Amino acid sequence: MRTSYDFTPFWRSSIGFDRLVDLLDAAQQQTEGHYPPYNIERLGEDQYQISLALAGFRPDEINVTAEQNVLTIEGRKTDEKREYLYQGISERQFRRQFNLADYVQVRTASFDNGLLRVELVREIPEAMKPRTIAINAGSSDSNIRQIDSKAA
Repeated sequence: MRTSYDFTPFWRSSIGFDRLVDLLDAAQQQTEGHYPPYNIERLGEDQYQISLALAGFRPDEINVTAEQNVLTIEGRKTDEKREYLYQGISERQFRRQFNLADYVQVRTASFDNGLLRVELVREIPEAMKPRTIAINAGSSDSNIRQIDSKAA
């Protein structure tokens, strides 16, 4: 049984967190099935891998798209007419989306032995990384006088 949450209090008391509240709301309403099965692994501090089990698919039947913090993986089978006596391997179409945090980029995608592996890395721009600020030595009065003399 799923419990429904009301996110109205978040909207009333937060500014600038729209994307986070939208993600929570979308996750609550998500009705994606469990197909195809997948794993999400942490390979390192800022490295991740998503593995999808895609038995019966060929690489040309899979589309991987990354745009604005969303990774979309779609699979569409070509129309091959086969007569199955028993079909235990599902080959249905699918669309699976993964929300990516800021600065998470898709590095590579590979398909081997029925597994699609998508490697991701978080690369924070230099301007966003913490930096040490140098402290000037000397009296603050002399710094103020220098600024005032330049303004005059």
